Amino acid sequence: MTQTFGQVIRTARTSIGYSQRKLAALVEIDFTYLSKLESDNSEYPPKEYVIQQLAHYLDLDREELMCLTGRLPERYQDFLKQNYKQMPGLFRWMRQKPNFIIKVDSTLVP
Repeated sequence: MTQTFGQVIRTARTSIGYSQRKLAALVEIDFTYLSKLESDNSEYPPKEYVIQQLAHYLDLDREELMCLTGRLPERYQDFLKQNYKQMPGLFRWMRQKPNFIIKVDSTLVP
């Protein structure tokens, strides 16, 4: 089962030994907001800058965190806009062939 954004953040934070207050100070957000993120109770996903900072201080992959929040990294947004007509077909194909995607992904990871 895939972890949520909040679960990933909480697990990484506690494994490093940061308190919520310490991590929030490093990221320059209020610790109550970090608490909401960790419990998946925030009304909106965090801004890309906050995700980047969390990834940096927790040594996590920024793009994976972005995807967990439902946000798309800016560098992919332009590509999707330029190729918007092909995207529905690509997404249908990916849903039908998830094992292929996993296979391709594993060959790309060193």
